[in-house]
Amino acid sequence: MAFSSIAKASSRFDRLKHTVICERFDISRSGLHSWIARSNTPDKDQDDFDLINAFFLERKEKIGIRQIKMLIENYCGLVMNKKKIARIKKKFGLVTKIRKRNKYKKFAMIAQEHKTHPNLLNREFKTQIADEIYSTDITYLNYGRGNKAYLAVFKDLGTKEIVAQNLSRRVDVKLVNTALEVALKKLSQDKKRNLMIHSDQGFHFTHFIYRDKLAEHGVIQSMSRRGNCLDNAPVESFFGYLKDHLELKECNDFSDLELMVTKEIDYYNNERPQEGLKKMPPTLYRRHLI
Repeated sequence: MAFSSIAKASSRFDRLKHTVICERFDISRSGLHSWIARSNTPDKDQDDFDLINAFFLERKEKIGIRQIKMLIENYCGLVMNKKKIARIKKKFGLVTKIRKRNKYKKFAMIAQEHKTHPNLLNREFKTQIADEIYSTDITYLNYGRGNKAYLAVFKDLGTKEIVAQNLSRRVDVKLVNTALEVALKKLSQDKKRNLMIHSDQGFHFTHFIYRDKLAEHGVIQSMSRRGNCLDNAPVESFFGYLKDHLELKECNDFSDLELMVTKEIDYYNNERPQEGLKKMPPTLYRRHLI
């Protein structure tokens, strides 16, 4: 039986000896004495609880740990860390009253913000027409001493040319959309309407800003199946080439990396011959197709 129940019994039958209580509730004498000693010891958290509870009740039990911490600091001049406040709230059963999220509204927002598209390309990577199919993706580049940057590219599957790229310290939605704008500015409206852009299902490509930009220009959107990198093999192949040829440890800062990446992509587009392009570099092969 719990010691709290024993406490009630001992107060009710306070004339009984400890031996009778121990026998009745089947506990050891040492265990009873230990609990009595603990119960008579003042709670070291009581003063802190009283202070926290005062602000908690004043704000109608609708403030959380961070608000309590700041109120105590501002009005009492005391510093109390968030872990301690959380522990005391849990210990004394202080539960903050918060609004319950509307799960249907949450799902609707997710559905609006992110949406996948079918795999229209279906690994039909070979085309003899420039600006008919672009493949896009993002990769990370570790450079210098523990630094990381992110690169987004758009690759023309007809010419094998990298038609746009963007290098950034941040892997946000802007990373892809900036490169997309560069790619689309080079095309006439007729070419945009006949263009398909294929990607994986990363959040950059399912985000409504990216999808709306493609729809605005009449571009067809295609996506790899989930978790299948081979569905976007051409751009993955380029990333493999790029990382093999970049001396990333030699980059001391981001500007060094930008220069190195720009030079390597320029070489890839304008000078590096490819067997599949009749031994021409991509930009020369583009002129050949046109």
